Amino acid sequence: MTISAGIGIANFPFEDARGFWRWVDLCEAGGVDSIWQSDRLISREANLECMSVMAALAGATKRIKFGMNVASLGLRDPVLTAKQCATIDVLSDGRLLPAFGLGSTRSRDYTATGIATRRRGKRMDEAMQIMSRLWVEEAVTFAGEHFRLDSASISPRPVQSPLPLWVGGSAKQAIERTARWGTGWQAGIASAGDVGPVVRAIKARALELGRSIDEDHFGAGFGFRFGSPDEPFMRRYIDGFTRSMGQPPDAFTAVGGVEEIMRLLRGFHSAGAHKFILRPIANGADEMMGQTRRLIEEVLPEVAALN
Repeated sequence: MTISAGIGIANFPFEDARGFWRWVDLCEAGGVDSIWQSDRLISREANLECMSVMAALAGATKRIKFGMNVASLGLRDPVLTAKQCATIDVLSDGRLLPAFGLGSTRSRDYTATGIATRRRGKRMDEAMQIMSRLWVEEAVTFAGEHFRLDSASISPRPVQSPLPLWVGGSAKQAIERTARWGTGWQAGIASAGDVGPVVRAIKARALELGRSIDEDHFGAGFGFRFGSPDEPFMRRYIDGFTRSMGQPPDAFTAVGGVEEIMRLLRGFHSAGAHKFILRPIANGADEMMGQTRRLIEEVLPEVAALN
């Protein structure tokens, strides 16, 4: 079992594409395990579309892996998404880490795209079956409530066989999807205390279904900042998080230095997580580069020492 740390990005703090690619080059050269792009369509805050980022990273990098954290499958057609993932995996020589979730009913993405939230769970269940089969089978016939296929196939199929299929979410339905079709599970905004019961429930349900998920294919993520909670930027961040989530971010963020970051990481590890998505809390491009550089230089060696 291996413990590794990737880096997550939601908003686009860079002034232009050149800044983004300098950051990607830093991650690649610095030994970051993976880059994870959040999925959000409608927002006043600058965000990149996650599948487009995956395709761009496939061509611009050589070593680093990359995934979606997590793509809303309730918004996406499974055949098109399966084809996109297969294409990106081929062009990256097997470095894509597809990860999917349901997406919030409060998201404006559903309203803006005209997609109903009703029965979205059933649509996701069918979509996961279709995608996982298209990636490995010569011809797929499927008759569901929302999707129908008649001897459908895609080519080329992914380099990775099977292509990883990470699932996000902590609800009972997400546990069932992970146990039934997933190859890994990624926590959302959750504390170590939240993660442990979900990991145990997925393992138990997978065993009932005659499946197993690798011990090190359970992940968690949290925000980090080298700095002080008393910085004006961090005070605004903490206030905004508290208003949005109804609780302070103490269990979900590490602010300070290596000791604080590793303490939170070890807590998640004790709860069953082995893969980590660490999200820099940064105010602008310069801080994003600085926070990432310190992660590479000071935290990644500590993570590697856990193996």
